Amino acid sequence: MITFKSDKLEAEKSEIRLVEPPRRSQLWPWLFVLLVLLLTGFIRYRLLDMPLERDEGEYACSGQFIMAGIPPYQQVWNMKLPGTYLAYALGMAVFGQTVAGIHATLMVVNCLTIILVFLLGERLFGTIAGLAACATYGVLSASPAVLGLAAHATQFVVLFAVWGALRLWKTEEFYRWHAMFFSGLLFGLAFLMKQQAICFCVFAVAVVFWNAIQTGTIFKPVFIQKLFFLGVGMLLPFALLCVYLRQAGLWPKFWFWTFSYAHAYAAENTLHDAAHWFLYYAHRHWLVYFPFAGFVFVSLPFVTRDRALRSQIIFAATLLFCSAIGTSIDFYFRQHYFILALPALAILVGLAIVSLQFATENNIFKIVPPLVCILILGWSVYLQRDVFFKLSPDAAVQQIYPGESPFTEMPAVGSYIRNHSGAGASMAVIGSEPELYFYAQRPPATGYLYTYPFTEHQPFAAQMRAEMISEIETNRPEYMVFVNNPGSGPDTNLFNWFANYSKAHYTRVAVVEQIANDKTKFVADNSITNYHKMGPEYVGVFRRAN
Repeated sequence: MITFKSDKLEAEKSEIRLVEPPRRSQLWPWLFVLLVLLLTGFIRYRLLDMPLERDEGEYACSGQFIMAGIPPYQQVWNMKLPGTYLAYALGMAVFGQTVAGIHATLMVVNCLTIILVFLLGERLFGTIAGLAACATYGVLSASPAVLGLAAHATQFVVLFAVWGALRLWKTEEFYRWHAMFFSGLLFGLAFLMKQQAICFCVFAVAVVFWNAIQTGTIFKPVFIQKLFFLGVGMLLPFALLCVYLRQAGLWPKFWFWTFSYAHAYAAENTLHDAAHWFLYYAHRHWLVYFPFAGFVFVSLPFVTRDRALRSQIIFAATLLFCSAIGTSIDFYFRQHYFILALPALAILVGLAIVSLQFATENNIFKIVPPLVCILILGWSVYLQRDVFFKLSPDAAVQQIYPGESPFTEMPAVGSYIRNHSGAGASMAVIGSEPELYFYAQRPPATGYLYTYPFTEHQPFAAQMRAEMISEIETNRPEYMVFVNNPGSGPDTNLFNWFANYSKAHYTRVAVVEQIANDKTKFVADNSITNYHKMGPEYVGVFRRAN
């Protein structure tokens, strides 16, 4: 804990308590953490076979290329940095190249993050706060409100970001250059997972500046040393990646996708659009957040009077502010973006308990804040009980992604293509369903795993569409899959091209569509002749005829 001279004097005058250092000999806190891990682990284990969604499909496909020795951005590309691709490759190397293996990787990452949230909350505000924080994060990070059961890049970001924040706090207490470097390295790895993690790098720099101002060391060599080693640690992972991609001859492609196109994508929305997307998200999921946010809000008058914990409160508030910036960095407010803010929110829940307890003079009533937190956690679990404990993996996907995804149909399509083609046969997906390449275990005939960019109001759309069409016509994939679904990035120009091209060169051999929440209808080969699709949304499989 950082304690400045003015804080010490104020604490002595006002007889305000300070947070005692955690005692590692205590067993009961770790039993509680274990209970949280068992609960969240059970939820995730039950849904290990939940079908992949789009981002997971992209990461899995790219991870497989890395496992095969093919660098990122050589065969397929997208605007995300490749850290999560590497994490997927490592996870699949350990747990297997299966859907369950991917979700087992997520389970391990989530468990580690829960432990780190506990340690950070405990270090800042004491054991009770740490336990409340880890339980809050454990429940919210699995919530469908943040797509928490899918292995999104944000899950990997917060693992390194929380670890980095914990090391940063410890380093500011007892400065060592190598510890500051390691903290920066963790934040740099978080950035490698996804660009939005830049908000946590800003957080780290802000903390170092704030503490230097408070301690009067901002013009002293120690401050320069801290910034230097922190900055070197942050930049090192990205610098090594750049050197590697330049040596591999992939620098132009990497820079275009992760910076030029990513900038165009992020600049697409206006402030009005941002307000629309945020309110849309809040309207759908406010019940999940409101009890936690309300609990923190009620505690604010007591928190702001707690001068003994001023440094810790500023640290946690800065973490919340910067992570909130991360959720809104491109004005889209995607559901999984909010995972970035969950560690800070969870720690503030822990702070709320500590502050409310300290404001209560009667020892009997000190049990009330923890009980309220437990009730809120119970309510959150009850609210999401169907997904957590009842629904099958397929039904859970349909409830989490209602009416916008053919995720449950894709395993059958992939299996059909895998069983009816050789290992070297290529395929192409007309739509934004990269998980299909993972299921089929067949290489893509085009580097475009998504057709979303063609529908965006960005300057590269027409160029990208033409490039995808050219790649398909040149590579002549044995199979093409047409995804007629509004959630899969429908592009009228691409669809019109496909209608003409497939008529000339391909034969439809299979159709699959969802007919119930956990049931799909698959028709293939001879049965396809008399098949009449039941609805406007379906997936068609086409085999090259000439």
